[in-house]
Amino acid sequence: MTSEFADDVSYLTFLPISLIFVVICLVSLLKKKSKAVMAVVDNGFFRNEQKLQRLKCSVKNYDWGKIGSDSEVYRLFSANYEGNKLDPNKPYAEFWMGTHESGPSHMAKKGKVSGNVNNGGDTLKSWIEKNPNVLGRKVVEKWGYDLPFLFKALSVAKTLSIQAHPCKELAKKLHIKDPSVYKDGNHKPEMALAVTKFEILCGFVGIEELQKILKGVPEISQLVGAAVVDQLLNITPEDEEGAVKAALKQLFTQIMSASEHVIAEVLSQLVPRLRKKDALTSEEKLVLRLEKEYPGDVGVLAAFLMNYVTLNPGEALCLGANELHAYVSGDCIECMATSDNVVRAGLTPKKRDVKTLCDMLTYKVGRPDILRGFSVEGTDGRTKRYRPPFEEFEVDHCDLPEGTSTKFPAMGGPSLFLVTEGTGIIRTTFSVEMVRVGDVLFAPANTKISIESSGRRFQLYRAGVNSKFL
Repeated sequence: MTSEFADDVSYLTFLPISLIFVVICLVSLLKKKSKAVMAVVDNGFFRNEQKLQRLKCSVKNYDWGKIGSDSEVYRLFSANYEGNKLDPNKPYAEFWMGTHESGPSHMAKKGKVSGNVNNGGDTLKSWIEKNPNVLGRKVVEKWGYDLPFLFKALSVAKTLSIQAHPCKELAKKLHIKDPSVYKDGNHKPEMALAVTKFEILCGFVGIEELQKILKGVPEISQLVGAAVVDQLLNITPEDEEGAVKAALKQLFTQIMSASEHVIAEVLSQLVPRLRKKDALTSEEKLVLRLEKEYPGDVGVLAAFLMNYVTLNPGEALCLGANELHAYVSGDCIECMATSDNVVRAGLTPKKRDVKTLCDMLTYKVGRPDILRGFSVEGTDGRTKRYRPPFEEFEVDHCDLPEGTSTKFPAMGGPSLFLVTEGTGIIRTTFSVEMVRVGDVLFAPANTKISIESSGRRFQLYRAGVNSKFL
């Protein structure tokens, strides 16, 4: 073999080996680059964090909830935990979706999940703490490594407590004073969005209406004394707001602070009188209902002072901190700041804190504003947004007829999706999920989402950080 020929053979042998090596290096480099491109999206949001996360959520069996299959909460919870045997004779009051320790959501394990909520994976809160980028930069800077909102569905069979939720300053004090009752140091502004006809007592009636009530319900004057009532009867539109609030506070505080014996005596005169009337107002009918639910309770009398509002499906009402209210009946979607703080004073078997409630209230008067939502741009009118005057949250309602679809633009904060009717498909850049009633999904910040109906009608609700803040 000549040296020239040997050199050619060596060269020919080395060439493909070199090419293979170069190709391997290029492929490896491209993979790394691809991974880097795919891994870092929108200021550090990772690909595995961009996937929708299925959640297993908590239920509350408060005694005011609807029983078994009559409850929307029962329907949602049983579907969320398919295969579980639920007691159909229990009340199912609230379905919680979020990170609050009083009712945490868990990451759904792959495959069938059975048993109670603890059979899921990590709590949503612990998963977020491991993957904080899913919250978005602004949310982390404002609220830290946690969801700033709590999402719920409610099924109300009978009136729940006359109550208010404290502002941040008061919440912190109450939490330090009695952490077993006041679970956290956060405020709890909230919004109720009616799914069925939904009745609420909220805030104090206007002065003119209050004056009519005081004239028409002599039992109130009998309880608090003529001097207190006369002070309110003599108020005119020219009087300062502070004077009106002071007089109203005195009236309400005296009613709520009366002894059980005195209240029972007053109601023993009021109730028979109303039953003898030929025609009752809607407020008088409600008072008789409340007396059946909570015989001898001071809240029955206090209800006369409050606005009685009935929301139609698709209407919503906002309740700020230190605002008096009580849900009466119906099913609703509810969203609030992440808190479980409630100060109660009537219509409840739970602990009452009358002094704190009477001292904390704003004593605003007049009818509340009703939100009817507005169409979200780019959704062809299929998604309505309910935006309260609170930074922590807003709620969207998406209603898709068969064969239709819509999109949710990328939001700068996280979202929770709850499917309430039908079946559908939810797509993101990195995942496709077949969903149905009871499914709850967490969507990280900056996730573009498309939704398609795969049945006759598909409905879902989205809770997220108020997009005005983002």
